[in-house]
Amino acid sequence: MRNLLIMGWLCLLFACQPASAPNDFLATDISYTHLGNRLSLTDHTGRPRTLADFNGKVIALFFGYTHCPDVCPTTMSDMKKVMKQLGEQSDQLQVLFVTLDPERDTQQVLSQYVPGFDPRFVGLTGSNAAIATTVNDFKIFSNKVSNHGHSGYTIDHSAGIYLFDQHGKIRLYVNYGTKPTDIANDIKKLLKQ
Repeated sequence: MRNLLIMGWLCLLFACQPASAPNDFLATDISYTHLGNRLSLTDHTGRPRTLADFNGKVIALFFGYTHCPDVCPTTMSDMKKVMKQLGEQSDQLQVLFVTLDPERDTQQVLSQYVPGFDPRFVGLTGSNAAIATTVNDFKIFSNKVSNHGHSGYTIDHSAGIYLFDQHGKIRLYVNYGTKPTDIANDIKKLLKQ
């Protein structure tokens, strides 16, 4: 009887909660604060980096690798288009590319690949352990697949982009294939907050 009474009170309590505001974003507003707290990698210039280095900017965080045949260059090209669509506001966005392939994606390789899309983009790498920790923290799927081609292996991986607000809080997860115009519109909304 006591459990039934408690359940009844809980039902009344939740029934009295105000309706949530409609989602203004095209992507999913996830509002996590704890993801990325341990991100500590090295950028393509050799400088140690954490997400706190970019406070005050919206951050677009993408996981990929430079030998990727399709998803990664497409996403990076889309982010280049986003920067163009943001115009003067583009300096308030920081695109970060975290490699899933630190064995091949050395600092030198990243320094040629990542800024080739936009000189303001930053490539991040680290030890296998540091990358594994970051991948785990962000719940990224990553699986090395052997092949007989030129590269020897590919990496199947999650293909979305995490968007952080200016205070370092994850606000959106943008699915692969989202149009650059839609991404830019969501970033503009984050910049107004």
